Amino acid sequence: MNILVAVDGSEFTRRMVAYWAAHDEWLGPQHTYTVLTVVPPIPPRAAAVLDRELLHAYYAEEGEKVFHPLRIFLDQQGLGPHATFLSKTGHVADTIARSATEGGFDLLVMGSHGHSGLGNLVLGSVATRVMAHCKTPVLLVR
Repeated sequence: MNILVAVDGSEFTRRMVAYWAAHDEWLGPQHTYTVLTVVPPIPPRAAAVLDRELLHAYYAEEGEKVFHPLRIFLDQQGLGPHATFLSKTGHVADTIARSATEGGFDLLVMGSHGHSGLGNLVLGSVATRVMAHCKTPVLLVR
């Protein structure tokens, strides 16, 4: 199975990884993994005055902060060679949904904050938006 794992380094990502580790059916060399993090873009006016190399370095560093503990986890599971790490910049929910659909993944796994229906209405939800725009099956872990 080709699995996309969307992560942001939050407590919700840690919960999702704990769930992942506890379910052998999602781990193993029979699967391939793409670990995706999406870094929100610097506002255009601020980005316009920054050196392009500095901006790219910032995005890469932010992605690596999220990836570091996941690299360790996958290496401990013996799955490091089966994982690809991908950092993108953009609107988080739209980028995750587009990556899942365009990448031809069999499954998207991601953590969710678990807001109530009212919370989603008022605050919005990355998970809700991803599910609305994604053609790939989504496994949400709360």
